[in-house]
Amino acid sequence: MDAKIGKATLKDSKYVEKLEALFPDLPRREDIFDSLQKAKFDVSGLTTEQMLRKDQKAIYRQGTKVAISAIYMDLEAFLQRLDLLEDLSAFCHEHSYDALVAMTIFFNTHNEPVRQLAIFCPHSALRMTICGVLEQSTSPPLKLTPIPSISPDLQAYLQGNTQVSRKKLLPVLQEALSAYFGSTKMPSGQPGVVGVSREQVDKELDRAGNSLISGLSQDEEDPPLPPTPMNSLVDECPLDQGLPKLSAEAVFEKCSQISLSQAAGACPSNK
Repeated sequence: MDAKIGKATLKDSKYVEKLEALFPDLPRREDIFDSLQKAKFDVSGLTTEQMLRKDQKAIYRQGTKVAISAIYMDLEAFLQRLDLLEDLSAFCHEHSYDALVAMTIFFNTHNEPVRQLAIFCPHSALRMTICGVLEQSTSPPLKLTPIPSISPDLQAYLQGNTQVSRKKLLPVLQEALSAYFGSTKMPSGQPGVVGVSREQVDKELDRAGNSLISGLSQDEEDPPLPPTPMNSLVDECPLDQGLPKLSAEAVFEKCSQISLSQAAGACPSNK
């Protein structure tokens, strides 16, 4: 509910106040939040794979898969984990990810949120394209500052705009995949291309810059990004008006119609 975080809505405030009125014996709002926050950020005892899977989403484009994981610790400490690069590579290989984006978040000594990004990808053309689109993004502006990395396959950033959450980052990553396929002209499902220079990628990014920055559009031939979970059913949430209407009867009726249509096409019509 902190206005500095930029996540709470008027609907959030309305229902929090209703709950507090219904349950006056609850602990103070700040105490409840501190307890939940402490449990959320407790990653002690977790392996690297468990941390990556704890809060993870994925996007797809023409056979290429990118994982986006929220990591609840300082990126510097995360990068110092034992055998980290081997664990990241094994995680991507096991789950068939072509790239992994880790968004770390923690709170500094002044209780201010700090966000950082790490892009791990052995395919240089894909990694450079993702990094280029993220660096150039103005909708939303990430205000990225590169920080020292532990491997050529990993690019790390300090994210100046801490109000850009992972939900807001997902459309930008979708556009990065679109830019990647537009710049490499590679066949579907091929994870990398040899001989693509940074200059070539930059030229293609500049050519597609307006569409990448001003309008986060989706190719009509690809399925739309599914709605991501939200803290509350805000006005923009796809579930705010209830779940889509779908019943077993409707599915069976559609299957019956298909069967009848196929049967009619296979049999000669009666005169």
